[in-house]
Amino acid sequence: MTGHVTHATPSVERSERSATAETPLVRWLLIGVALAFLGLFLVVPLAAVFVEAFSKGAAAYFAAIREPMAMAAIRLTLIAAFSAVVLNTVFGLVAAWAIAKFDFIGKSVLITLIDLPFSVSPVVSGLIYVLLFGMQGLFGPWLVEHDIKIIFATPGIILATTFVTFPFVARELIPLMESQGHEEEEAAISLGASGWQTFWRVTLPNVKWGLLYGLILCNARAMGEFGAVSVVSGHVRGQTNTIPLHVEILYNEYQFAAAFAVASLLALLTLVTLGVKTLIEWKARQEATSPV
Repeated sequence: MTGHVTHATPSVERSERSATAETPLVRWLLIGVALAFLGLFLVVPLAAVFVEAFSKGAAAYFAAIREPMAMAAIRLTLIAAFSAVVLNTVFGLVAAWAIAKFDFIGKSVLITLIDLPFSVSPVVSGLIYVLLFGMQGLFGPWLVEHDIKIIFATPGIILATTFVTFPFVARELIPLMESQGHEEEEAAISLGASGWQTFWRVTLPNVKWGLLYGLILCNARAMGEFGAVSVVSGHVRGQTNTIPLHVEILYNEYQFAAAFAVASLLALLTLVTLGVKTLIEWKARQEATSPV
């Protein structure tokens, strides 16, 4: 039997080229629009923050950051962000492993609950904690009786921050684990590995880049949270104010240079987050394309 080769017709080749290639004018126009948009809505605001922060000189800038109220806000922000990242990492790993590797009753409900913070306003979530743990809330009388303070204290800020950052780690890991399937875990178990050994030596190394990416997003979101924290904090200066709340107070008091100086810390976090995100994506691509 004589084989034959099927050639694409010229019209098909032309349609394929026209669908994937544009004239230099169109390409440069699209690139220019994208760069202009990014410059207007990203670069210019970030640059304005640093310009205003140093408007009264470097000495005033560092004085605003070293001021006791600012240091207290920075310290509380770090505590809340660290706590939220740790809690959401544990939950994200457990939830993603359960959803991606097992079938169980209520699986769709769990997935919906993970996405809940994306659809609920942070202010509403903060109000829910007040209704639960405030003095007049559902558990308020019991908390007062046992001298436990959650609202208008650090625990409430940690709870609110954890809620709004709830989905980030889990949502990075679930599709990644689902795409990897069950074969490697099943092979490890068939060779005698326990569930814990399988998780540490097989599952976790396979999702390390997705986990790091989720941690970075979770941390950035936690440090910049305003709405939910504003509701549960009580705005006690030096005690329950995080960096965003401290910036608001300084700005309302017309201390613009100090407000932008403290806000520049969050802007720096944005730049660091973008840099680390780019590095992780590059490392993940390198690992994916490297020969086994």
